Amino acid sequence: MGPVSSRRADTRRNHESILAVAAGSLASSGKISFNAIAKQAGVGVGTVYRHFPTPEALILAVYQREVRQLVEVVPDLLDKHGPERAFRVWVTDHLAHYMMTKRGLATALRAATTSDLELPANAYESVVGAVDALLRANVEAGAVRADLDAETVQRGLCGLFFLDPEGDWRSQAESLTDLVWRGMRTA
Repeated sequence: MGPVSSRRADTRRNHESILAVAAGSLASSGKISFNAIAKQAGVGVGTVYRHFPTPEALILAVYQREVRQLVEVVPDLLDKHGPERAFRVWVTDHLAHYMMTKRGLATALRAATTSDLELPANAYESVVGAVDALLRANVEAGAVRADLDAETVQRGLCGLFFLDPEGDWRSQAESLTDLVWRGMRTA
């Protein structure tokens, strides 16, 4: 049973490495090359094709990975920080990165979803759910108004999409977060 376990671990590691390299490629150029991804991930091109038989499948898997990571970090942030700090860290360290990555991914996603593959219908709802969890924690802490709608807050944060990954994006993300936060605060 030992060899099977190590093989599964290698398979998971290869899968994650391919996704991470592809995410970086899509974020920077909006394009993917199976050969370049295989080389950078340290695997054979056949391994890439075994995991992702088409470029569209790889693009959608990258998108799903990005959304999953963005949503799954929220409980950890709320455990580690107070509600306000968790919101700010999530927006500046996670949502901003996701939005900048999504900009490079957008063209590839449009091309991928014109094929038979479709974007997961729950991706947007998952992100709004993450915002809602952060808002609820802040409402309970008395930091923000109880009448806030998570979807409206998410729309207010969509300016992160326009951050320049080559510029001072962190400072800009913090400024936008501060602006949105002031609009959400209680009196």
